[in-house]
Amino acid sequence: MKSLSAILIFCFITSIAGCGTIIHPERKGQINGRLDSSIILLDAIGLLFFFVPGVIAFAVDFSNGTIYLPGGRTSSLSPEELDEISGNGTIDIQALDAIVQKQTGSNVLFNGEELQAIHLNSIDQLPRDLVASR
Repeated sequence: MKSLSAILIFCFITSIAGCGTIIHPERKGQINGRLDSSIILLDAIGLLFFFVPGVIAFAVDFSNGTIYLPGGRTSSLSPEELDEISGNGTIDIQALDAIVQKQTGSNVLFNGEELQAIHLNSIDQLPRDLVASR
């Protein structure tokens, strides 16, 4: 009898709120974005063991928008800004810091040991060189 009660309670809880809604309530209201694989996995586990609560969990997470990863912001340097930071073939850390602070409003420390600058001849080198530098 206790195991039946536990199963019913679990089914009820998963049916009233999807995993993403419980774990990431701050994401409510997002309309689109990249899917969060951890939330999909948790909802799929519910779908695998208890079909109806799993379907409800997916529906709740999609309708609330909590299944999506939070949006980000991207930016790129203009040709003038690129010349400003790397005019003579070396990177001017102070100029780079000023540009990043102007665009993001945040201070980023560019003097740490984890910062590396790698010269690429083409964008195709990027994945290979990133793996090689780790």
